[in-house]
Amino acid sequence: MTQEAATRDWFLAQLKPNCARIADKNLRRQGFETFLPLEDVTQQRRGKFVTVERPLFPGYIFVAFDISSGLWSTVNSTYGITRLVSFGQEPAVVPHDFVSQLILRCDPAGKLLPAPLLKPGDRVTLATGPLANFVAQIETINSEQRAWVLIDIMGGPTRMEVGTEQLRAF
Repeated sequence: MTQEAATRDWFLAQLKPNCARIADKNLRRQGFETFLPLEDVTQQRRGKFVTVERPLFPGYIFVAFDISSGLWSTVNSTYGITRLVSFGQEPAVVPHDFVSQLILRCDPAGKLLPAPLLKPGDRVTLATGPLANFVAQIETINSEQRAWVLIDIMGGPTRMEVGTEQLRAF
């Protein structure tokens, strides 16, 4: 995503189930600029923990276009799209600050980057691994971007070391 992309009018399109990649590909093929923020999530499959990439906002994709051009009806008829989110007759514009800040928090491929300014005392959630979605408190962070966190397990704090890329601000 470019800085220019952050200044455009962005709209939110609702996706058909499991059609995020298909809709993204079809919108881009038609010349629309899209933004599909992704995050790594740990899931348990067949007794094993697997990290998969999934949309940050499941069921939705951001689309940039000029509303006065009337192209929004084309977005609605794109394969993989259910409809543009609207309030009334026309699609609702997503606030510029929200989209621009989200674009800044993602890499060029749209993958969410770890929170850059974590510090001791911050409350975070673990994003990956067998303790995904557990809430923890940062105790220390070393120069190799490894953090010691305190996690409340079975009624008491447990200290463990994790990479800062595994942490999300709470």
